[in-house]
Amino acid sequence: MTPQPGLRTGSTPLAVRMRPTSLDEVAGQGHLLGPGSPLVNLANDASGASGSVSVILWGPPGTGKTTLAQAIAHSSGRRFVELSAVTAGVKDVREVMEAARANSDLYGVSTVLFLDEIHRFSKAQQDALLPGVENGWVILVAATTENPSFSVIAPLLSRSLLLTLETLSDDDLGMLLDRAVADPRGLRGAVELDGDARAMIVRLASGDARRALTALEAAAISAAAEAAAHDDDQDTAELPLITSGIVAATVDRALLRYDRQGDEHYDVISAFIKSIRGSDVDASLHYLARMIEAGEDPRFIARRVMISAAEDIGMADPQALPIAVAAAQGVQLIGMPEGRILLAEAVVYLATAPKSNASYSALDAAIADVRAGKTGRIPKPLRDAHYPGAARLGHGKGYQYSHDADFGVATQQYLPDELVGTRYYEPTAYGNERDVAARLEKIRAILRGE
Repeated sequence: MTPQPGLRTGSTPLAVRMRPTSLDEVAGQGHLLGPGSPLVNLANDASGASGSVSVILWGPPGTGKTTLAQAIAHSSGRRFVELSAVTAGVKDVREVMEAARANSDLYGVSTVLFLDEIHRFSKAQQDALLPGVENGWVILVAATTENPSFSVIAPLLSRSLLLTLETLSDDDLGMLLDRAVADPRGLRGAVELDGDARAMIVRLASGDARRALTALEAAAISAAAEAAAHDDDQDTAELPLITSGIVAATVDRALLRYDRQGDEHYDVISAFIKSIRGSDVDASLHYLARMIEAGEDPRFIARRVMISAAEDIGMADPQALPIAVAAAQGVQLIGMPEGRILLAEAVVYLATAPKSNASYSALDAAIADVRAGKTGRIPKPLRDAHYPGAARLGHGKGYQYSHDADFGVATQQYLPDELVGTRYYEPTAYGNERDVAARLEKIRAILRGE
């Protein structure tokens, strides 16, 4: 089989070939590319008259961080140096700084240093960047998928603008696909992309331009191979057509944005817990599925489910916690993938159960009083009377044994004098707590002697 010449198989990947050379070609990120924005000023200010403003680009993979850096370099005419934190060390950084200083002093040429994955740099490596950034020898354009507040040292953050990139929209991805099919740098019109296949690639890419273009390239090669296999040597051959079936066979599942040590880890588990609390069982299962598919530790999920049972359901349905604990124990015993069945049952139970945080709210209120010094002396009837001399001190005297009283509740003061009348636990009117509330009022009345 001879591949279509426009597919350029075995050459530079399509995603690299289609990388914009100017800000005008960048898809999405309109909030960062408006007139007068720092990135636009940086790209248009070849003389450096506006000063050197370093930037840190923070966003998910495939949203254009490297693209923006290279477009800035091409547009401004500045010297461009690219380093990757995966392979570069302190020595490499210092060499770039010295060269940038020499170019600035001798030729008046400023240097744009693009540092990819800056979160992988150690503190010492990031410290090596400070002199060049502070003195304006380089304009640092750093990219990271991790929250810079945790992964970038404070001195470097304070000397840079933090710009957050957004996930690309479906329209942005669709435009990129159409451009890649027709552009001379891309597939050169050597294939056709039908509407269903286009929509499928957009959906599977999950906002990642690199993923979309990679899927398009793979599907184009498959389409060309399929067309060649059915070629009947007619003089008029149609262009290979990329269909949804070809895309489905090429890309088996959507890209999940998930890093077990990064922001997405915390964002997904937060959405998971809040969906359970909000009684949206469908959203709860969705986020559970995302964690499972991303390879999250099922024990971590199970621990969060147990916490949710106690925190958000509590006494409104006392069976929620035993079910959550049983699921956690079951996951440990049988592992995955079968463990997902237990997690699903527990999550459905919790999401559809009545909700109450009255129990732990009551404890938090009691802890707040204790921390504020509202403790007081323990009433003498409640004190330990088993050690020598306790009786002489009156410890245990007057204690009313609950099991001897009517209804199993005796009239007795249990709180210290300073806290008599304080009520921490206030049951809701939902689920089991509705019955608890009625019973509690009778108990409290008996305790007060009413």
